[in-house]
Amino acid sequence: MVLGYYFNSNDDALESGALPEPVLPPGTFGNRKIRFAIWKGYGANLPEFQSGAANAGHFNPLVDDDGVSRRVPMLMEYKGGYYEAFSLAIVRLYLGMQDAVRNNKTALTLPKVLTGTAPEPFIKGSYTGLEWLEVGQLRIPVDDEVAALVPYRGPRGSFPYFSLADVWFDKVPVESLKGRIALIGTSAPSLVDLRSAPVDSVYPGVEIHANLVAGMLDGKLKHKPAYMLGAEVLLLALGGVVLTLLIPMLAPLWASAATVTGMALITLLDIGVWSYSGLVLPLAASVLMTVTLYTVNMAYGYFVETRSKRQFTELFGQYVPPELVGIMAEDPEQYTMAPKSTDLTILFSDVRGFTSISEALSPEHLREYINEYLTDMSNIIRGKYRGTLDKYIGDAIMAFWNAPVEDKDHPRNGVLAALEMLRECGSLNEKFTARGWPTLKIGIGVNSGNVRVGDMGSKERRAYTAMGDAVNVASRLEGRTKYYGVGILVGEATRTLVKDVVFKEIDKIKVKGKDEAITIYEPLGLEAEVEKKALDELKLWHQTIRLYRSRQWDQVEVNLLNLHRMNPRCALYELYAKEAAGKRRNPPPAEWDGVTVFDEK
Repeated sequence: MVLGYYFNSNDDALESGALPEPVLPPGTFGNRKIRFAIWKGYGANLPEFQSGAANAGHFNPLVDDDGVSRRVPMLMEYKGGYYEAFSLAIVRLYLGMQDAVRNNKTALTLPKVLTGTAPEPFIKGSYTGLEWLEVGQLRIPVDDEVAALVPYRGPRGSFPYFSLADVWFDKVPVESLKGRIALIGTSAPSLVDLRSAPVDSVYPGVEIHANLVAGMLDGKLKHKPAYMLGAEVLLLALGGVVLTLLIPMLAPLWASAATVTGMALITLLDIGVWSYSGLVLPLAASVLMTVTLYTVNMAYGYFVETRSKRQFTELFGQYVPPELVGIMAEDPEQYTMAPKSTDLTILFSDVRGFTSISEALSPEHLREYINEYLTDMSNIIRGKYRGTLDKYIGDAIMAFWNAPVEDKDHPRNGVLAALEMLRECGSLNEKFTARGWPTLKIGIGVNSGNVRVGDMGSKERRAYTAMGDAVNVASRLEGRTKYYGVGILVGEATRTLVKDVVFKEIDKIKVKGKDEAITIYEPLGLEAEVEKKALDELKLWHQTIRLYRSRQWDQVEVNLLNLHRMNPRCALYELYAKEAAGKRRNPPPAEWDGVTVFDEK
């Protein structure tokens, strides 16, 4: 029979009953640095019971900060002596009985408790801690508080239970108890011996001792020596360095995969050490470190990326549509404001007679007038055709396509944007007329070519803009629209690149600052949208311009009369009629090639 008792650490603790003799005498551990709890009293058995028992041990577990019982101290110090745990007392008695039976002894002798230390693979310097207790042939691993980890088999009921009343009234077969170690304890909630365990939130205290007894006899106690702290620190250091260097180098998806892989490897290492070495390597710190490093890196990356996207948006947002900024921000390294040489399509537009318009409106109305005009035009350029808005020059607009975001259809988008802007002017004029404001007319020049585009300007002010011959030509074309009486003029390079738009050849010209002549065109619309009447007119016009360049003035005049009847509002026909009449009176020189030369911008 083994009896149990408890120690008490309360200030008002009493000494009740009779303690057994300590299992180890005072001074056993000498200078070893072992942590024993301080006890101020105890509740033990009556002397008559204690003297009749074969052994006795304490019930006290070590309850962790979360209220869970995971360890039981194998030895506890009280007034210099060392007292064993209830489970250890049972094991010693059992081993003594086994020895007596094996050696046919008549007297029962309990094996002594011996202490030992282990090698120190992770700790430098002197190590005087306690690693294990030896009882006969058993080695019981303990931690720095001389406590053993409870080897829980499973939830409550992992060991067979029998009612004491059934045993008393012979309702339990003798075979169920014969040759067994039986622990008598309580399991009813009202008797207050229920604990919180890792395997069950309501766990009978008596079964904790059953787990310990079985674990000692089966050799399945797990060991958490003090030097495992060094192993944990080493694992944290190695894992931390690897993840700290690896995660920032990877994309988010791969960083997540690396983190999951790292956690899996740490878990497998922990399970391997647990299963094959019987050692307890704490897992929480390593997992927490991995999660923390991942979270910090992802958070840092998120904030850096957010800041980069915000800066990127601030940088390009005033030039390009928001959806393009979003595309660019996904991979900002591909986009830069550094100057580069590339093919662009450039658009210039200007309001004709803006001076007279500004004189006819009050400052407040003029502001509304120009703001509404520029807003609608900019929405067409940026919103519908995804162009880059370069700048406003008073009432003028400069825009381009194919930078900073690549646009393979930049010539077509530039031409379609110009046509849409011209149509939008009609809608604006209806609104302006209803308000009593002057109507507006615009001229648009579109040209394509290789230019320099990027962040340019002075130290005081810079802008993302384009410069080059193709830009100058687009500006000159916008200025020539008024002369020819058309809304849009497109350069020859743009005309060549756009296949599904109907163009009307206007003239061959030399603009100021350019020696070579270029053919200029007026876009009429998409092929599917241009009416047959307009196509017939276009056919006759192209015949007329060929006759004009071959100096057939009579036929030119006849054709222009027919064209005027077909389209009386076309100022271009009147212009060519005057030019043909003038050249009839004063024939051009023999080297004349049909090119119109402009000396002004």
